[in-house]
Amino acid sequence: MELTAELLDISAGTAAEPVRGSGVFVGGHGDWDGKAAGGTVLVDELRTGEIHADGGIAEGTPDLISGGVFVISGARVDRVVCAGPVTTYGQNDMALDNWGRVATWTATAPVASHGPSGIGVVNFGDIGILDVQASITTTGKGARGFNHYDGSLREARFTSIQTTGDGSMGIQVSKPLGHLVVTGDVTTSGGEGLSLVKGVQVTLQAVALSVKAGGVVDEVRIGGRLATTGERVTTLEVDGLVRSFAVDGGIEASGEGSDAAHVADGGAELDGIAITARHGERVRILSSGS
Repeated sequence: MELTAELLDISAGTAAEPVRGSGVFVGGHGDWDGKAAGGTVLVDELRTGEIHADGGIAEGTPDLISGGVFVISGARVDRVVCAGPVTTYGQNDMALDNWGRVATWTATAPVASHGPSGIGVVNFGDIGILDVQASITTTGKGARGFNHYDGSLREARFTSIQTTGDGSMGIQVSKPLGHLVVTGDVTTSGGEGLSLVKGVQVTLQAVALSVKAGGVVDEVRIGGRLATTGERVTTLEVDGLVRSFAVDGGIEASGEGSDAAHVADGGAELDGIAITARHGERVRILSSGS
């Protein structure tokens, strides 16, 4: 069974009274191996206004999440347009979250997550072009800016990403990605702390940009800085592969005991990029198995 829809100008909650649970939640019965398991929702356009949501999830819960704008499995959307700000406030709250299939996802207003283990934008599904034309800000412990965990993503564009909190990464890429472009800065100010990752609380550093093993990025282009201020963190980690890499504003680590870059041998070419570490190593090349 297929349902078709056009979902326009949907708002939810206010800063004073956010809705409980997810703000906008679009999905079908399920989609595994490309086969709908009982029903698919086909959406020409999902356009949202101002969204304020608090999932109300108890602290430390490992197996529940909620979202400000949430496209889940069984949904296929041609265009998602977040025309108003999207803000989440609770534990494990994702501001923008995709588990379905989206051709283009555009956000023209600020995206923010203020709860522990929240994420500004996360992808587990398939997105053609992700274009966030305003700031992404997170302030909770373990709350990250952008995660490409699974699925596919051809191009991701951001204006700026700023995280505050221990364990709060700026950008983490775990799967192949075509182009990653940030016109401004990617900055973090936390140290090491717990964060929810795929249903498990794990210890993370507040790394500005992390490309994990299995993550392959054709091009990374940062117009501003990659910078961290926390203690004993690394600004750039590349365990996977970045084929073309440019950071116009340089890579900076200013915290005590913090390194600017840890890069697998052959993982990224850093020539021509200004790199500074006030109290640690500028660049550490990691051999296989390090």
